[in-house]
Amino acid sequence: MVSTHPSSMTLFEKIWRKHLVVERLTGPSLLYIDRHLIHEGSFHAFSALRERGLSLRNPTQIFGVADHYVPTISRHPKDASTPEITEMITRFETNMQWSGANYFPIHDARQGIIHVMGPEQGITLPGMTLTCSDSHTSTHGAFGALAFGIGQSESTHVLATQTLWQAKPLNMRVELKGVRQAGVTGKDIILAVIAHIGSSGATGHAIEFTGSGLSALSLEDRLTMCNMTIEAGARFGIMAPDDLVFDYLHGRPFAPKGGDWDRALVQWRQLYSDPDCGWDKEITIDLGALAPMVTWGTSPEAALPITGMIPDPAKESNTTLRQSMRDALEYMALTPGTPLNTVQIDRVFIGSCTNARLSDLRSAAHILKGARSKVPGIVVPGSMQVKKAAEQEGLDQIFKDAGLEWREPGCSMCVGVNGDTAPAGERIASTSNRNFVGRQGPGVKTHLMSPAMVAAAAISGHLTDVRPLLSRISS
Repeated sequence: MVSTHPSSMTLFEKIWRKHLVVERLTGPSLLYIDRHLIHEGSFHAFSALRERGLSLRNPTQIFGVADHYVPTISRHPKDASTPEITEMITRFETNMQWSGANYFPIHDARQGIIHVMGPEQGITLPGMTLTCSDSHTSTHGAFGALAFGIGQSESTHVLATQTLWQAKPLNMRVELKGVRQAGVTGKDIILAVIAHIGSSGATGHAIEFTGSGLSALSLEDRLTMCNMTIEAGARFGIMAPDDLVFDYLHGRPFAPKGGDWDRALVQWRQLYSDPDCGWDKEITIDLGALAPMVTWGTSPEAALPITGMIPDPAKESNTTLRQSMRDALEYMALTPGTPLNTVQIDRVFIGSCTNARLSDLRSAAHILKGARSKVPGIVVPGSMQVKKAAEQEGLDQIFKDAGLEWREPGCSMCVGVNGDTAPAGERIASTSNRNFVGRQGPGVKTHLMSPAMVAAAAISGHLTDVRPLLSRISS
């Protein structure tokens, strides 16, 4: 839909325009980057800086934390899975000390997954441009920030200049209507969106979530949804900030204080898409029609309600898609027509930047309390602050009593580069964001779902609908 008022803009366009340093009508434009996040994989960028005799343009706007490769069995780099990873973590600390940037060492009480501890510290603020050398930087869009992942060469550019050349994406609106039923979370909503439009359905676009159903979602649900817009092919996801966001940010360490807060709040309240703005693509999701979702294949788009059955490739008319489905089912060792709620699992994982916040752990613990998991698994909080809060509430003991391991913060089994992987061939119920071939270990079969759904699978030993459990617990 083309806007009838040329001056009307979407939320994304407003932030983009405010940060333009050099605008080009074709090709990339130069953007000012407010804050840049880095992790231990940044040694390539630091090497490039040193080779060229460059330093950081604005160290106060750079924030570093090790998360991808850190061990979750302790807070000691020496306990990393390989000597090479220990050296990587140690080198990151050296680079951070050299840079003069904000650094959260592995022993720091604020440490954690960057996309969890960043918002906790008020590093993420509405109206900002925020980058990180990680695709799931889109998480921060839930605060009304223009946040996206970049590569190491681009990271070098941001570190040296505090700017970045970027091509402007198109606008896509995902309108949320209706009222969701119990057991349906932000994870289910975003999996339903990806299943609806496909893993490339938003390629070249910025997704903005709007609609009457958005205001009823928790901040954690919103973070999860923006996190996985990347799995739909989007450049990033974004939502207009509201009082839920403002109340959360008030008093955070890196958020504005005093009069600066009051002035910032006035500006933040103007961060919304104009009613008559134009959209390049639009879809509507009826939240009331959604059920808890699980994936069955090797892409997040291969998702269905837990009440469904494994699809039959023979019924797919598109030959390319039909072969893709066959390949996925062969890897996943699944048979068409099998009810999803009968698929047996071998292990569970609760964690990742998608679902390792306190509310995620609470929802899983709610299901697991007084029960015993039929399979092994690990629970990995998203930050030291989440871990401390969960332990104060006794959530860690619930997980332990259920037979699951309680670990230290880190990306863990989501990406499987720190040694946290499953034995070859196992089937996992996981709260992470990707179910690609070998993502959690060679031959490992990953089913994505919400924390409560993972907990339900743990105590049943198979994929299962969490809603009957919720009904029994509440009665």
